[in-house]
Amino acid sequence: AYDARNPRTAQRPLVTGQISLRTAWGGTLVAAALLTLAAWRLGPLPFRLLPGALLALFGYSLTKRFTWLSHFILGMTDGLAPLGAWVAVRGTLFSAADAPAWLLWLTVTLWIGGFDMIYACQDVDFDRAARLYAIPARYGVATALRVARLTHLALFIPLFLLGKVAMLGNLFTLGLVPIALLLVYEHAIVSPNDLSRVNVAFFNVNSIISIVLLSMIVLSVIVH
Repeated sequence: AYDARNPRTAQRPLVTGQISLRTAWGGTLVAAALLTLAAWRLGPLPFRLLPGALLALFGYSLTKRFTWLSHFILGMTDGLAPLGAWVAVRGTLFSAADAPAWLLWLTVTLWIGGFDMIYACQDVDFDRAARLYAIPARYGVATALRVARLTHLALFIPLFLLGKVAMLGNLFTLGLVPIALLLVYEHAIVSPNDLSRVNVAFFNVNSIISIVLLSMIVLSVIVH
């Protein structure tokens, strides 16, 4: 209902009826069943953690109705991907040796939380009218962009520690430079007075960042 009232999302296939609600729910249930099967086959710990993952996946989109932390909850939910991969491979998550997984989860949380704030700047008027919780709607676009910049600055703390804890070497540390430059560019092309390039910042630049991060980790493992 909210998507239909928001001009930015009103033409999405699920809103216009190109994809039926029945089809969407069918795909969701099939995906949840496959996730359940995979967790069960991977071992006891992944299966025990499954309810929490499903709760996050089904519930994070509702958090915009009651908390301004919804941006970070989205990031925390997406950050479950590297945690899940770690558990699937190692079968552990709560020992000191599992610190790299948690550092990567925190990095993803801050990264996605920051650029979701940028993306939400497009919906300020709608979010206020619909009484949805978002930092841009509550505090204004200028403040939201400042918070997003601070959030993206903060992500370099766990990312740097990840390189040290996982002993990825100097190549990984040097690889933080292009990521920093890309984030600087991402914030430079968006301003309170010009949101025309939000999609470039949100989709294009962040896609490149993800490729750079993956590449530098793989290369660091190979070289080191």
